[in-house]
Amino acid sequence: MKNIFNDNIVYQNKNGIEYIQFKRLLQYSQITHCYTLRSGNKLNFPPAYKDEKTLKLSYKKICNCLNLDNNKIVKPHQTHTDNVQIVDEIKYFNEVDGLLTNKKEITLLTTSADCISLLLYDPVKNVVGSIHSGWKGTLNGIILKAIEKMKNVYGSNVKDIICCICPSIRKCCFEVDEDVEKLFYKKYNKLKNIDKIIQKGNIKKEKQKYYIDTVKINIELLKNAGLKLENIIDSGICTMCHSNLFHSYRIDKENSGRNAALISILK
Repeated sequence: MKNIFNDNIVYQNKNGIEYIQFKRLLQYSQITHCYTLRSGNKLNFPPAYKDEKTLKLSYKKICNCLNLDNNKIVKPHQTHTDNVQIVDEIKYFNEVDGLLTNKKEITLLTTSADCISLLLYDPVKNVVGSIHSGWKGTLNGIILKAIEKMKNVYGSNVKDIICCICPSIRKCCFEVDEDVEKLFYKKYNKLKNIDKIIQKGNIKKEKQKYYIDTVKINIELLKNAGLKLENIIDSGICTMCHSNLFHSYRIDKENSGRNAALISILK
């Protein structure tokens, strides 16, 4: 189990409820956070309209582990947008894929099943964020919009911001057709090492395939935005390679569950 986790990660198991935490964020007692595992299919955070009962039960399970109030979770209806919302109170947000707050005891929660989840923290301004960045969100630079909002709304200094990259599909498994490859190359052709980030794969069923490192794209975007390299922490875990541990849409298709990335200010 622990062999898949790098030195940036702490694996937790509380009564069969499994999740990971980032060592860097554990240095700050004023916040708590985690990214959930399947936990033997005990945890699943589906859209409420699909299975509200399972969603609320999973809220309760993970909040019990972190000593959080499961009635103070803000989880948006995610639709692969680049919309980032400031959260000042417990409310529902539609067509939003990123959340930021400086309010205590509000838990920001976004979900994913292969898409990239990013946890943000500014320890100086005490601002947190949970961002869902699928391939469309990455193409549209949602993480840059989140960083800009932290700067403009909360006065964050970009050099203070920490970004932790949760488990997601990695370049080894993110195979796409030429139409998606062209979108990424057109948008990011001037990015450093773009020819390593986007690489040609095999021809399957007479279609040329490509592999794209969307995690690396986000890392380069964060570096270009001014984040310190030591403040960009990657879990290094592929959800598709380890679909026995994490929900993976590419493996389970329409029956896939959802993992949760959550973060909350305690004091």
